[in-house]
Amino acid sequence: MTRTLALSIALALLPLGACAQTPDPAADAAVQADNWPFTATEVARFAAPWAMTFLPDGRALVTEKAGVLKLTDVANGQSRDVAGVPAVAFGGQGGLGDVITHPDFAGNRLVYLSYAEEGADDTRGAAVARARLVEGGNGPALEGLEVIWRQVPYTTGGGHYGHRLAFGPDGKLWISSSERQKFDPAQDMASNLGKIIRLNDDGSVPADNPFADQPSPANQVWSLGHRNALGLAFDGNGQLWEHEMGPKGGDELNRIVKGGNYGYPLVSNGDHYDGRVIPDHDTRPEFIAPTVTWRSVISPAGFIIYNGSAFPQWQGSGFIGGLSSKSLVRVSFDGETAREAERFAMGERIREVEQGPDGAIWLLQDGDAGRLLKLSPK
Repeated sequence: MTRTLALSIALALLPLGACAQTPDPAADAAVQADNWPFTATEVARFAAPWAMTFLPDGRALVTEKAGVLKLTDVANGQSRDVAGVPAVAFGGQGGLGDVITHPDFAGNRLVYLSYAEEGADDTRGAAVARARLVEGGNGPALEGLEVIWRQVPYTTGGGHYGHRLAFGPDGKLWISSSERQKFDPAQDMASNLGKIIRLNDDGSVPADNPFADQPSPANQVWSLGHRNALGLAFDGNGQLWEHEMGPKGGDELNRIVKGGNYGYPLVSNGDHYDGRVIPDHDTRPEFIAPTVTWRSVISPAGFIIYNGSAFPQWQGSGFIGGLSSKSLVRVSFDGETAREAERFAMGERIREVEQGPDGAIWLLQDGDAGRLLKLSPK
């Protein structure tokens, strides 16, 4: 992408009435685009997209928060709606969330969705369902949909569902279950809020979970003490990493260990938004401290650990989308440690990051006309 083209795109993104001299992240991104090691190509646009995943044939499934699942041909940007999506509780941070495929998708065609749904008495919570993706004369559809997991309890409010999904090298289904802005459930084993969940692919509980001998939902839990977990990714050694939006000045990247307690809300390297102080992790060594803390927050969303060949210099690096930071953050790993290695100003809120079959990196911008961008080597 030339600087002239990048600047033209950036200026087109300015709010109506803004002048070219107005400081704007989009313009900053355009100025930096000359130094990007990639070109960014717009492929399609979506209404408030949240997540995407690639199918073996190179097409992609994309979720829109309002409850629409799109089957998209990334070669031409054309999309079709997928029928049979469950009803979602759309509002706040809630709606249709993550989408992933079963490790044996080529054989069983199973797709997994997370979403917010209505409960009783004006409550809401996250659910995970699976269904078969079928294609025929009436277009793509989900068949045999079954709910295999729900947050406990459903509660009021529209924030902090989390509900990121991943399949691990062990073939297990991993779910991030955020604490719904209720704080204390993150330490309460009678709740699965504020936890990382590990299940079999059918929603049953593995016998080797750390709390498998305790009553449900504690037996689902792999780790606890999390706030708003919005990224899950496994590195090449099978180690799970998780990022979460912390309170004010406390975004985190965590190395997840079996049975670990990460301390929220008893400790955090940030403070409450109303100004109340939360003790730092170093005051309570029994809790696991973040591997990386962003005190100037990035508002992380979406997460991959790259293993493709298109960018060989980045193999083993993590890539995190930044919402408030409007950036793509690269993280370097060294065994059990990690650090931010570099940051690319993208000019728009980045909601999702995915790796494509050819090794390209794909981004979904947040918002009503969120662009799907393909990042290719220069």
